[in-house]
Formats: sequence, structure tokens, C-alpha cells
Amino acid sequence: MIWIIGKREFIAMFQAPLAWVILAVIQFILGYMFLTNLDNFFLLQPQLMTLQNTPGVTDIVVAPLMQVAAIILLMVMPLLTMRSIAEEKRNRSLTLLVSAPLSMTEIVLGKFAGLMLFVLVLVSMLMLMPLSLYLGTTPDSGKLLSIYLGMLLLLGAFSAIGLYLSSLTENQTIAAVGSFGILLMLWIIDWLSESVTSGQSLLAYLSLLGHHESLLEGVFDSSDIAYYLLLIAAFLGLTIRQLDRERLL
Repeated sequence: MIWIIGKREFIAMFQAPLAWVILAVIQFILGYMFLTNLDNFFLLQPQLMTLQNTPGVTDIVVAPLMQVAAIILLMVMPLLTMRSIAEEKRNRSLTLLVSAPLSMTEIVLGKFAGLMLFVLVLVSMLMLMPLSLYLGTTPDSGKLLSIYLGMLLLLGAFSAIGLYLSSLTENQTIAAVGSFGILLMLWIIDWLSESVTSGQSLLAYLSLLGHHESLLEGVFDSSDIAYYLLLIAAFLGLTIRQLDRERLL
């Protein structure tokens, strides 16, 4: 049933123009940046060849591109997640879904699976640009895999947080703004940790930015993977609890 709900959510996204517009705009913006970074790399290549332990094409072209992609998607993902549950509440279709012989866990995981299918399509399309570098250069395959995994985990966390905020209200605008606020706070909390003394390590660990940068650098750290998985599980659990509470009212 989780797969059926996820497939339904995925198809519903592409029945509206928003998903198509997001894919097109992101590909256009990041495609332009990719070509710009690639041009800069070829301009710098004669100088880099004279140095030892110089950064490769993955560090100069791909990593900065995905840093910008993460910032853009931090603003875009709330627009995708805002309708997941809020729209169902507003249309009173959530009541029908809840009355079906399904557990709340299956409903929430199904909606999350639909979002992750879209994320998989989006990230895979973005990775076509780095993969094209194999035609003329030698990218670091390990770093590319780390970047791909990092983007999936990051957007998975964005989706789980957005899904929870969507479960709190019938108003899609409030859900989108609330999701953006939480994501932005978790993104910049690392900067706050630099200005405080007590609890600095905790604030740094809670930062989405810090864990994402490690994966962009090709560092597979179990603490980074665990951070994203725990964050996703926590917000999915909060969503299930919120909907269970509303069903009992």
C-alpha cells in the first residue's frame, strides 16, 4: 500500500505544472552554472598542472554546483511539500484516506515515498551534468557517488520536514513558509555555533550545512549518514503522531 500511495503522489505532482516548472528552471539555472564552472576549470588548468595535490574537476566544477543546487532546493522543496497533506485536509479527502483500511504509518510513508521518487528524478537529472565530464575529463567517481548520496539524503530531510509542517495546517502557504523557516534555521545554525561557547558542538552537529559539505568533499562519515536518517525518521514520526492525534479528535 505504501507503494500505491507513493505512486499516486508522484503522478499527482506531474499533473500540475509546478513540478515541470521546477525541473525546467533548476536545470536551466544549474546548466548555465555548470558550463560557467567548466569554462573556469579549463582556464585554470594550465596553472593547476604546475602545482601538487591540486583540486580536480570534481572539486572545481561539481561540488560548487551542488552547493548552489542545495540552496536553491532549500527554497523550492517547501513548494512541493506544502500540498502533501494540507491540500488533503482542505479538500476533506484526508478523511477518506484515513477511513480506508490503512495505518497512519502507511499513509505517511506512502506520501514520503512519492516525494522521494520526485527527488530521485530531480537529483538524477542534475547528475547527468557531472556524468558528462567523463567524455573529456577524469572525474573522481567516489566523490560523485558521495555527492549523489548527499543530495538524496539532504532532500529526503527537506521532504520529511516539509511533510510534517504540511500535516499541521490546512493552509498551504503557512506550510511552505513554516518549512522554509525550519530548513533555513537548520542550515544556518552552524554559523550560530561559531558565536557561542556552550553547546557549540551540539549546534554544529545539528547543522544541515556541515553534514552536506562533508559529503560534497567525498567524506563518507557514518555520523553524517546517521544524522540525515535520524532527522528523516524523527519528522516522519512526528507526522504520524500528529495525524493520529487528529484522527482521535
